[in-house]
Amino acid sequence: MNSLIQYGYLILFAGTFFEGETILVLGGFLAHRGYLDIRLVIAVSFLGSLLGDQLFFFLGRYRGNRILSRRPDWKAKAEAFGKYLDRYDTLIIIGFRFLYGLRTIAPFAIGLGRVSNLKFIILNIGSALLWSLSIGMAGYFFGHTVEFIIGDIQRAEIFVIGFIVLVSALIIAVRRRRAGHNNR
Repeated sequence: MNSLIQYGYLILFAGTFFEGETILVLGGFLAHRGYLDIRLVIAVSFLGSLLGDQLFFFLGRYRGNRILSRRPDWKAKAEAFGKYLDRYDTLIIIGFRFLYGLRTIAPFAIGLGRVSNLKFIILNIGSALLWSLSIGMAGYFFGHTVEFIIGDIQRAEIFVIGFIVLVSALIIAVRRRRAGHNNR
């Protein structure tokens, strides 16, 4: 557990930079258990999410066509996504990080569109804050719920953490497998 405390925030930042829901729930749970500070969990996940989405937005904005020529699987997704973007851009920018499977392609596709840099940055800040607070606190309160149900959580703690890690690994494996099928 010492290495978890030592590298927990770095792992949380990296996890929320690229995807993040499961890693943030785990961070909230670990904060409930006293291994991490919930305020830092929320702050680090906010920064990871915000910076990751800004990067993908700017990649779409300034390198989008070049990237799409090498990633044909993204091209179809970006085009389909773009159809809704012109009509619902504000709602999409606020909500994409809450929808499974859109976390990377959405800001990239938004960058390809007509949304101004300033509008995306402002809405992205608000959305990243809302996301990190809600998902981080869900993980934190998940710890309260597990503690209430199980009673003495310390004995079950390693199993709960293992379960969350296992679910995370399964989600990543399924995503990679689906991505492999989409590339064919």
